[in-house]
Amino acid sequence: MNVARKGIILAGGSGTRLYPITQGISKQLLPIFDKPMIYYPISVLMLTGIREIAIITTPDDADQFRRSLGDGSHWGLSFTWIVQERPEGLAQAYLLAEDFLDGAASTMVLGDNIFFGHDLPIVLGNAAAKGQGGTVFGYRVVDPERYGVVDFDSDGRVKSIIEKPKVPPSKYAVTGLYFLDETASERAKSVTKSARGELEIVTLLNMYLADGQLDVAPMGRGFAWLDTGTHGSLLDAGNFVRTLSERQGQQVGCPEEIAFSKGWIDRDALRALGEKFAKNSYGQYILGLLKD
Repeated sequence: MNVARKGIILAGGSGTRLYPITQGISKQLLPIFDKPMIYYPISVLMLTGIREIAIITTPDDADQFRRSLGDGSHWGLSFTWIVQERPEGLAQAYLLAEDFLDGAASTMVLGDNIFFGHDLPIVLGNAAAKGQGGTVFGYRVVDPERYGVVDFDSDGRVKSIIEKPKVPPSKYAVTGLYFLDETASERAKSVTKSARGELEIVTLLNMYLADGQLDVAPMGRGFAWLDTGTHGSLLDAGNFVRTLSERQGQQVGCPEEIAFSKGWIDRDALRALGEKFAKNSYGQYILGLLKD
C-alpha cells in the first residue's frame, strides 16, 4: 500500500543576514507583503496535495510558530512540530523528520523560498507522481555561486550538483524544493559533514544522481523563484507579491483559498477565516471567494 506523501518545511536557522530585524522573531514569520513568509511554502505543499506537514524550527521560535499557525486544522492540514537544536545543514531535516515520515515519500521546501507560476500545480503534481528517486528544479540565476549549482556534461546531462562553487559550472541553481522518495532519511544517515561543518543537501542529491534516480527539472521563464535571505531580497519579494496581488486582484500563496478550492474546508470555515481578518484586504479577499 502506498503511503501518502508528506511535507517538510525547514524553518530553522538564526537569520543573521537579516539582523537586526530577526533578533526577536524568526525570519520565516516576517511579512511578505500581507502574509507571514511561511504561508508561501505552506501553499506550495498544499498545491502538491500534501496535508501532513512537519515544520522544523528552533527552540526559541517554536512557540511563535504555534501561535501564528495553530495545528493546521483550520486549513484542513495537520502540523507536526520538530525542534532543531542546532542547524547542521539541510540534509539534517531528513534525520529529524524520520519518525514523522515513517516510510513516506516527502516534499521539502525551505521556509524562505517563494515560488510562483501559472503551471506551478502541474509541475508540482508531475514531480509528486514520480515513483522511486527524486526530483529537484534547476532555475537560471545571475549569482549561482550562492547556491547548489548544476554541472552538465557536453550532452546536457547532469553530472553533479556542486554546493556554492567559487567558479560555477553553469547558471542553473537548484531551488529550495526537493521531492524525494521514502529512502531519503536512510540515505541521509550516510551523509558526512562538509568542510563547512554541515550535512549538505547536495551530498544527498548526488547519492540519488549516482544511482540514476534524480531528475533535475527546469523551471523556465514562466516561473518565479525568490529567496528572502537578505534585506534587499525580502523587500523585492514583498513588492513582487504586492504587484501581482493588486494588479490581478488575486492572492499569491493564500492557504485559505487553496484549502477551499480543494474541498478541505467548507464555506462556513472559509467565512470564519475571512471574518477573522475582515478589517483588511486579505480578509476581504477571503470573504470574496464565497461570492465567486
